[in-house]
Amino acid sequence: MELVIVKAVCNQDLTVDLFFNDNSHRKINIGNFIKENPHLQYNKYLQWKHFKTATIEYGNVTWGKNWDLIFPVEQLHKGEI
Repeated sequence: MELVIVKAVCNQDLTVDLFFNDNSHRKINIGNFIKENPHLQYNKYLQWKHFKTATIEYGNVTWGKNWDLIFPVEQLHKGEI
């Protein structure tokens, strides 16, 4: 079975609750990642109005219409980014 994200809930503290098709759940702090890895493409997602626009595409959580911010599902599942 391919591991995919089935639901993502963005939180105002810039964390995201991820629910996987194996019935597991992880809370990932995306805000800390962006702060530790500043980049013009990512920095706008430190603002709630942009952060909350995350979508699930092809079983992964993404930000931006051109996937400005995306992480490997396996790493998210392990809680590592």
